[in-house]
Amino acid sequence: MSEEPAAEQPASFEEALAQLEESAARLEQGELSLEDALQVFERGVAASRSCARHLDQARKRVQVLRDDGEGGFNLEFLDGEEDAPEPEDA
Repeated sequence: MSEEPAAEQPASFEEALAQLEESAARLEQGELSLEDALQVFERGVAASRSCARHLDQARKRVQVLRDDGEGGFNLEFLDGEEDAPEPEDA
């Protein structure tokens, strides 16, 4: 049984997500030994963290076009806008 350090970090969000899905599927089968299950679980956690990092980086790059209320528009980064109140256009 060889230890697999977290050096095997996925390069893209898609790779990390695929690794996470594979880890979940293997754990759901329930056919792994305790030690193997722990290793698969640890790889899944690392893949989950990698997905979260990729999503956070993407969120910081997303821009939103907002009406400035004076007939113009402002281009703003989405980062930090979660706490902004939703416009009430109903």
